[in-house]
Amino acid sequence: MARAKGVLLAALCLAAVPVTAQAQEVTATGSGSIGAADVTVEGEQNRADPIAPCALGATAENRADPVFVGPTTKFGLGTTKCVRNADGTASVQVEGSRFETSALRLYGGPRITVRTYQAGCTTTKNGSSGSMQLGAVSGITVPENIPVNYTIPVPGRAEGDPPMADIVLNEVIVPHPADGSLVTHAMHIKLFPQGGPASGDIYVGTAACDPFGK
Repeated sequence: MARAKGVLLAALCLAAVPVTAQAQEVTATGSGSIGAADVTVEGEQNRADPIAPCALGATAENRADPVFVGPTTKFGLGTTKCVRNADGTASVQVEGSRFETSALRLYGGPRITVRTYQAGCTTTKNGSSGSMQLGAVSGITVPENIPVNYTIPVPGRAEGDPPMADIVLNEVIVPHPADGSLVTHAMHIKLFPQGGPASGDIYVGTAACDPFGK
């Protein structure tokens, strides 16, 4: 598959909140992690809970050395920071490096690498905004500017086979109805989403913000 090298990609999303919620006097919250994974490949399950998590009211800053998730997936060095600002708003910043996974190589798919990545979010009085960046991506083709929830399907080995993966870039999750909170994943890899020899999810760079502290 085509390779995208030395590129920097960013996107922004705002989650609005109902007017009735704006009057609440609560302190914003936020959390972040370098990544997480729960995958089953060749019948073997490998799991990594959120790596180097930060959370307001708990761990404000964190860092991680390289983490291996089974024989196929690796997260490099990374840091997370969760900050409560003087005005009561919250900010989360996640920075990671040298992510790679060869889980799809076992089935004829690409090896996916990301040299650097970031995920972040901030709150306002009436919502949250999310941002992400990816640098030096290989194994998949990415656009210069990434829309929210941009999905790249990885086709099966033969025509008619189910897709090996759906790779979602700039994934933004907002509850329905919207309450001002959001979760941003720089990258989310869904293995064999329609079923197949492997399954599970890999999250690369996660930031979550809630202006009303629920």
